[in-house]
Amino acid sequence: MQHYASLHSRALNGMQAQAVQVEVHLAPGLPQFTLVGLAETEVKEARERVRAAIVNAGFEFPSNKRITVNLAPADLPKDSGRFDLPIALGILAASGQLDATRLADFESAGELSLSGALRPIRGALAMAIAAQQAGRQLILPPASAQEAALLPEVPVYAAEHLLQVVAHFAHNPTVAEQQGMPRVQMQPSAASLAPLPDMAEVKGHSGIKRALEIAAAGGHSALLVGPPGSGKSMLASRFASLLPPLAPTQALEAAAVQSLAGRFDISHWGQRRCFAPHHTASAVALVGGGSPPRPGEISLAHHGVLFLDELPEFPRSALEALREPLETGHITISRAARRADFPARFQLIAAMNPCPCGYLGSSQKTCRCSSDQVSRYQGKISGPLLDRIDLHLSVRSLPAQDLLRLPAGESSSAMAQRVQAAQEAAMARQGKLNAALGTHEIAEHCRLDDTAEQFLGKTAQALGWSARATHRVLKLARSIADVGAAPAIQTPHLAEAVQYRRALGLAQ
Repeated sequence: MQHYASLHSRALNGMQAQAVQVEVHLAPGLPQFTLVGLAETEVKEARERVRAAIVNAGFEFPSNKRITVNLAPADLPKDSGRFDLPIALGILAASGQLDATRLADFESAGELSLSGALRPIRGALAMAIAAQQAGRQLILPPASAQEAALLPEVPVYAAEHLLQVVAHFAHNPTVAEQQGMPRVQMQPSAASLAPLPDMAEVKGHSGIKRALEIAAAGGHSALLVGPPGSGKSMLASRFASLLPPLAPTQALEAAAVQSLAGRFDISHWGQRRCFAPHHTASAVALVGGGSPPRPGEISLAHHGVLFLDELPEFPRSALEALREPLETGHITISRAARRADFPARFQLIAAMNPCPCGYLGSSQKTCRCSSDQVSRYQGKISGPLLDRIDLHLSVRSLPAQDLLRLPAGESSSAMAQRVQAAQEAAMARQGKLNAALGTHEIAEHCRLDDTAEQFLGKTAQALGWSARATHRVLKLARSIADVGAAPAIQTPHLAEAVQYRRALGLAQ
């Protein structure tokens, strides 16, 4: 009788799904179920789940044996219930109820219920990417299998119950075909995608809409400042509808991050999603962290939009943590024992009131705030963070009578066509969007004639801009030229870009 079995699975470590060998050994002696290999509490609890699942599925649990389960390598932390399925299969194989040699080309993961049913896991796409590199097939719960099947090169099988997995490897081909696991193949269609809010629903604000179109074309961040009810949130929530669909590689990257957090939704496959955390969110919730490290909202918004409403109400530490990711497009979470890297190439759209009462500069109501109160409120947004936001836009309230009379605005689809054309021009010219240009690339792709260069130099000196602010205006002017299909940056493009940097009375 065989007393040893070895199976393949994977543990999540940041964006990586590292290989884990699940070894099961049965030995005579006092009955005991030992699980080793730097397992967290939820992994150790697998002993009770696996025992009940095997018995309730109609198999024999070797309760008269000393059972040792090793999750190798021993120095890699393991968490969650993802190892329930390979542990159960290993016990069945070691006790002779399943042929382990037929599992050699498979990797498996899934949390078992006490009845033997399988529950979904996090990080299915990361597992699929790693399994593709290893040349193995995957066995996953149905919901997780749908995620993993988005990578068509990897054979993925969906199992609803432990019985299905065992039946799939039965010696009788008829049983394996009738009761085994189906292979999952996903091909999301455009018809199944969730609809996005349309800019046509926003009346007026033509200047703000143009500015957001420029931001979308160049990948720039934007800050909307205006009184309550002026339409800031409505405009920001429709910004994602201006962006072109994700390329297949971008869609996989975004979906893989969201899968790590258990927030992947197949109905948004290929779409630019908008994530809007509440202003009480902590720095860890925004940038990621914890033990083991998990992605934060900025990583979940990778290749999408991060909308921060009521920006000054966020904790100062949370806002300051955004500074580096806005520049680099990734975040590194470092802890004493672990280090994880997550992508964070997001587009920031923020909104705030101009003062505590919200009506500074409003024609509808009178502001009640003193100058000190206004300064303290605006001072919650630090200069370095504000310096990294490309467009500063003032949103004015529309009178009720004008709002009722105005026709519907331009649709998102019409604006998105111009955005896509501008992005294609930028990609053909430099291989990236304008907001991502480096210093040496700015010198190459944002050249100015003598008149435009003198204009920018005098403006930067008069307004006391930093070198970063000056470079951001150059990149913004390049995006304005792309939207207008202009081959080179002209003085009018620079003048418009300058207005977007000095439209507010906030500290620079």
